Amino acid sequence: MADRDTLPLPLEVRTRLAELELELSEGDITQKGYEKKRSKLIGAFLPQAPGKGMDPSVPHERRTPVTPGSSSRYHRRRSSGSRDERYRSDVHTEAVQAALAKQKERGKMAVPMPSKRRSLVVQSSMDAYTPPDTSSGSEGEGSMQGEGTPTSSQSSINMENWISRAIHGSTTSSTTSSSSTQSGGSGAASRLADVMGQTHLGKSDVTSYTTDSIQVERPQGSTTTSRSTPKYGNAELMETGDGVPVGGRVSAKIQQLVNTLKRPKRPPLREFFVDDFEELLEVQQPDPNQPKAEGAQMLAMRGEQLGVVTNWPLSLEAALQRWGTISPKAPCLTTMDTNGKPLYILTYGKLWTRSMKVAYNILHKLGSKQEPMLRPGDRVALVFPNNDPAAFMVAFYGCLLAEVVPVPIEVPLTRKDAGSQQIGFLLGSCGVTVALTSDACHKGLPKSPTGEIPQFKGWPKLLWFVTESKHLSKPPRDWFPHIKDANNETAYIEYKTCKDGSVLGVTVMRIALLTHCQALTQSCGYTEAETIVNVLDFKKDVGLWHGILTSVMNMMHVISIPYSLMKVNPLSWIQKVCQYKAKVACVKSRDMHWALVAHRDQRDINLSSLRMLVVADGANPWSVSSCDAFLNVFQSKGLKPEVICPCASSPEALTVAIRRPTDDSNQPPGRGVLSMQGLSHGVIRVDSEEKLSVLTLQDVGTVMPGALMCVVRPDGVPQLCKTDEIGELCVGSIATGTSYYGLSGMTKNTFEVFPMNSVGALISEYPFTRTGLLGFVGPGGLCFIAGKMDGLMVVGGRRHNADDIVATALAVEPMKFVYRGRIAVFSISVLHDERIVVVAEQRPDSTEEDSFQWMSRVLQAIDGIHQVGVYCLALVPSNTLPKTPLGGIHLSESKQLFLEGSLHPCNVLMCPHTCVTNLPKPRQKQPEIGPASVMVGNLVSGKRIAQASGRDLGQMEDNDQFLFLSEVLQWRAQTTPEHVLYTLLNCRGTIASSLTCVQLHKRAEKIATMLAERGHLQDGDHVALVYPPGIDLIAAFYGCLYAGCVPITVRPPHPQNIATTLPTVKMIVEVSRSACMMTTAVICKLLRSKEASAAVDVRSWPPVLDTDDLPKKKPPLLYKPSNPDTLAYLDFSVSTTGMLAGVKMSHTATSAFCRSIKLQCELYPSREVAICLDPYCGLGFVLWCLCSVYSGHQSILIPPSELEVNPALWLLAVSQYKVRDTFCSYSVMELCTKGLGLQTESLKSRGLDLSRVRTCVVVAEERPRIALTQSFSKLFKDLGLHPRAVSTSFGCRVNLAVCLQGTSGPDPTTVYVDMRALRHDRVRLVERGSPHSLPLMESGKILPGVRIIIANPETKGPLGDSHLGEIWVCSGHNASGYFTVYGDEALQSDHFTSRLSFGDTQTIWARTGYLGFLRRTELTDASGERHDALYVVGALDEAMELRGMRYHPIDIETSVIRTHKSITECAVFTWTNLLVVVVELDGSEQEALDLVPLVTNVVLEEHYLIVGVVVVVDIGVIPINSRGEKQRMHLRDGFLADQLDPIYVAYNM
Repeated sequence: MADRDTLPLPLEVRTRLAELELELSEGDITQKGYEKKRSKLIGAFLPQAPGKGMDPSVPHERRTPVTPGSSSRYHRRRSSGSRDERYRSDVHTEAVQAALAKQKERGKMAVPMPSKRRSLVVQSSMDAYTPPDTSSGSEGEGSMQGEGTPTSSQSSINMENWISRAIHGSTTSSTTSSSSTQSGGSGAASRLADVMGQTHLGKSDVTSYTTDSIQVERPQGSTTTSRSTPKYGNAELMETGDGVPVGGRVSAKIQQLVNTLKRPKRPPLREFFVDDFEELLEVQQPDPNQPKAEGAQMLAMRGEQLGVVTNWPLSLEAALQRWGTISPKAPCLTTMDTNGKPLYILTYGKLWTRSMKVAYNILHKLGSKQEPMLRPGDRVALVFPNNDPAAFMVAFYGCLLAEVVPVPIEVPLTRKDAGSQQIGFLLGSCGVTVALTSDACHKGLPKSPTGEIPQFKGWPKLLWFVTESKHLSKPPRDWFPHIKDANNETAYIEYKTCKDGSVLGVTVMRIALLTHCQALTQSCGYTEAETIVNVLDFKKDVGLWHGILTSVMNMMHVISIPYSLMKVNPLSWIQKVCQYKAKVACVKSRDMHWALVAHRDQRDINLSSLRMLVVADGANPWSVSSCDAFLNVFQSKGLKPEVICPCASSPEALTVAIRRPTDDSNQPPGRGVLSMQGLSHGVIRVDSEEKLSVLTLQDVGTVMPGALMCVVRPDGVPQLCKTDEIGELCVGSIATGTSYYGLSGMTKNTFEVFPMNSVGALISEYPFTRTGLLGFVGPGGLCFIAGKMDGLMVVGGRRHNADDIVATALAVEPMKFVYRGRIAVFSISVLHDERIVVVAEQRPDSTEEDSFQWMSRVLQAIDGIHQVGVYCLALVPSNTLPKTPLGGIHLSESKQLFLEGSLHPCNVLMCPHTCVTNLPKPRQKQPEIGPASVMVGNLVSGKRIAQASGRDLGQMEDNDQFLFLSEVLQWRAQTTPEHVLYTLLNCRGTIASSLTCVQLHKRAEKIATMLAERGHLQDGDHVALVYPPGIDLIAAFYGCLYAGCVPITVRPPHPQNIATTLPTVKMIVEVSRSACMMTTAVICKLLRSKEASAAVDVRSWPPVLDTDDLPKKKPPLLYKPSNPDTLAYLDFSVSTTGMLAGVKMSHTATSAFCRSIKLQCELYPSREVAICLDPYCGLGFVLWCLCSVYSGHQSILIPPSELEVNPALWLLAVSQYKVRDTFCSYSVMELCTKGLGLQTESLKSRGLDLSRVRTCVVVAEERPRIALTQSFSKLFKDLGLHPRAVSTSFGCRVNLAVCLQGTSGPDPTTVYVDMRALRHDRVRLVERGSPHSLPLMESGKILPGVRIIIANPETKGPLGDSHLGEIWVCSGHNASGYFTVYGDEALQSDHFTSRLSFGDTQTIWARTGYLGFLRRTELTDASGERHDALYVVGALDEAMELRGMRYHPIDIETSVIRTHKSITECAVFTWTNLLVVVVELDGSEQEALDLVPLVTNVVLEEHYLIVGVVVVVDIGVIPINSRGEKQRMHLRDGFLADQLDPIYVAYNM
């Protein structure tokens, strides 16, 4: 396959190959047949000599055989790269390689690489780069990579040498596969070489395209485009057979994506019948073949008797008192500086006296004598840095002696540390008011300018108290702490971070504390004065239990190694074991790993003194390989195999199990090799057939002395598991935590569990504590841990462990692109199932291709080994994931950042197509039911046929006797010559000009003369009027009517943006066959400018007349049309789908239109109407130019462009002129809402009053934008605007105004419909706020003289009330047809002359091209009839058919815009059945990739659709027309022709 991908094969050959692969994968062709056909297809294109003429960097299958020499080279390469032994297992690495190879045989996934803008690729310069402390993802502690010495590059090279030497020099090869290098290079290494050579994943069909995918140049001239016009012409693309434009890189990638998605990935979903609009989400049915537990029911395991030794102290304080008085010189704790030199030795005497001093001071020196701040039982925070265990120990024992409860926490370094806020909540809920800290720490805390320690976010107000002896007063001679036997009072509270990031406090009683120390003493065989080396965090968990508590009980000497020393010298702990001849060491597998990496520098290591090496994270399933590797290397240095003692612990149950140090080295430790497949179903199956996906576990020893252990089902009732079932370990013992402080409900569920057997009987009367660990008890009572409850992810009914997924990701070679151990794996809930997200830190020197390829392979490896899909894989720049105090990854914080879109990844790969298998089944189109049966069905079910009409046009009035507008104007000029018809305002709100009836008449006469004399026009010639919004336009229009010409209003070109706006002007002039153009002097000059000639061919313009220079004389005779059905004017407009369409308006229709509006709005000469609209097409033009002449009212004209200078202009004019009716567009309303949002108070003080407004109508050709109208109403309610006043109108090309909210009649209504039903063309009303509800507002009242019916767009049959269908309209003011040059009149003739296929088949209807429905409301209209409301849902052309359902782009866009604050606008369209979402980003380009998962999630959740491509672009790229509607088809053409210059394009798999 590799050869195919690197050969320049022609497209058709590639397509044929893809088909062949599909056939093979579906089993339609045998492997032999496939190979035969394939070689035949590509035979002609194969190079003759192997490798000749091919790029040497491109691997191909004909690889030279791997010789031993080359194999070892490969091997060395493989074993360099700093390894995190925590997750290291060669078995696993080989399994991953095999799984990848297997995937490869199945046929490659062709993952198209995302395209990125150049500025986004260069993210971090190498100079500014500091190496992150890479650290373990699972345990919250740093792992080490490149930090051995300050110079990172050098040290990491040294480390690689160390590792390769460590691995090659080892004598036995139990964990490394060095055997293959010694045995002639066969086996793993050569297999690895092949796999590495063949998994060039992201390169499949893209080779010819991706080479320059990053450098997308911005098209010339589009840098300063203004939004008002579409930016890209209809890209003329040659198309190939599959409808893929040739030469479009984007479209090639999409095609590649489509081909990949065609491949069967999972077994097809089961068929089931879905009721038409109940979309059922697929429920994962249990697989009948899945493994089930078959063993007998397990029994509770009892630990050995806790032997009470006679001289055991009665409490820990008593032990401290004993040693402090009888052997005060005995060393208790030695601390180290960062050079590994002993810094300080704390003796038992000093510990005793200082703790007493602390106890005395916190009880007596805080607050006043009468009102001490602290009383016994109060909680106190302990805030000590990790390098000062001595001060911590003194403070801890001081608290125990004072009988106050210590709560040890991490030092807050900044006000916004990861997780610090949650710690604050814990302190608040524990009622902590005092924090004990050390001098150095107190000085290091952030301070305000006054020297105060600021209150950290979420923290209570604290008094900081320094515990250094010099700051404390000496207790009086007669004062003595009250030392009692251990009782049920709380001894201390240990904090624990949950999966969701919340922090809980686990309370431990004094008796539990003592019993736990005794159990540890017994199981570890501790004796007096032993030396113990502790590398763990001494504030909690194993470090606290062994290094601070049990050590004091037994008067042991603890050597404490701080994390900072380990970073500088990873061998320090081993050196201290040798130096102090320590008997015991407490470490994590990370520390063993670091020692492995560094041990070569040391000659004289001798570990024979060690009798016990406690591995604190032995419960991590991946610690086994660290233990093995460590033993492997250090056995020769005196380390005995039986010394390694892994243990399992949890904050709730303390130590759960620990392997005992035996003297008998013959008894091998327990091992379990389990099938991952079995584990995912919760059962234990030893080894699987494939031997690929296995998990090797080591035992963590047996149950603690004096404890009972059982395993219960992880969810539901605590029922005992069977012997071959994985469950949660529960411990019944005195030595466990007793509660989560202050949370009784959670406490009950965790600390008061009563396990029962299969018949429901309790197994013990005492409560058990849940440990949060998943595992089982094996033969011989050995405990095995397979994972943690916190890391559990249940996907599709199967359980996966985050640690296992991390391990698989880390086993994918080559590892040089990401940091080991800086990987976070968590699950998020999308569409009712958990989805796995993997986030890793990328090294700064890795290239896009490298990382992308590594990501693709990780996806395949996880799929191959765990049989689970990864929903999202993201790479973030190094050092950017939030850290825990000890350098590990803060999981819940990372998840939070991911979900809120502030993780800022530099690479994202989403795979919703492969992961999401529970989508509802695609809707199967039923064979069309005939229109007759639909009608009968509706009648039978009592549903009425959806039809409605406006009121009759009624009696004629004096001006209604005229058939022509030109006659009306002449009549007005004679009867009311001085009546003002038009007033034009400028941006300052003052009158720029006005026109009376007679002035308009005279001006029109002169223009008519000019047309006759200078233009030599005949009757019926077309004239283009290119004017800015104003009075000249009106005069020119009536001048044309007087001259018998047909006017066409055209928006003038934008002077700042001629290149994109002038071609549209030219197009309209040409399409409308204009014989001449009329315009102003300024625009004349513009049309002849140099910029204009660059944009269009200026020589082909028709004659241009300048109306600023009019002839003086009046025409001999005004033209009188003979036939009212002749053309009055042409109305040209660009529809939302980007089509330019002109409609013909006859004189009859024009007069009927004006009359209808006059009646609906009650317009008379005494009225004033404010109009803030573009006067170029549709209702806007009619209101601006025609209505005043017809009805005689005064129109106050406000050009929308003036609002850009003064947003308050329109509303101030409405207020100043006391206007009752006003009309605007959505863009004007948006401008006011955004521009005046914060100015309502100042407008009020300027006297702005909107209380007189009776109707404020938005003129539109789309679904009402309810959110905008509501926010507008809400915003200006304080200024007197009545919310009822705001409404919308509806018009379209075939009828410029179907609905318009008039003065009388009921208020506009809003209904809520079920969005899922709407996708099935059904209308189902729901309550406000119910899920999936969509608010729809009525589009105004139906105009007088208009009839409406809802018809099925396919069958043309009438529909019932409950159906969504096409709105058909019959009216005297319908347009009479399209005016086009292109010969597609026949195509669209039925738009104007359609008849129903059933029922009333005589009436001639016009099809609006919009989907909507009618609803009979409870309201009554003026005539007393029940009112029928029309709801417009969206344009038929724009609706998208996906999965057999109908989606409206605006619904998806609304969801997407809500998802992130930086998304300002969004547009969606489909391409080859893929949903493409384009979002405009208002923010830094680094945020672009955050949007990809968010957009994918929200569309899945709310619309059950998988997004195919997410395109992130700059603000202003989505083209919007003058009415504020998105031009989605233009956007699509621009995208496919690579004209968008996107910031980022993500192709979802």
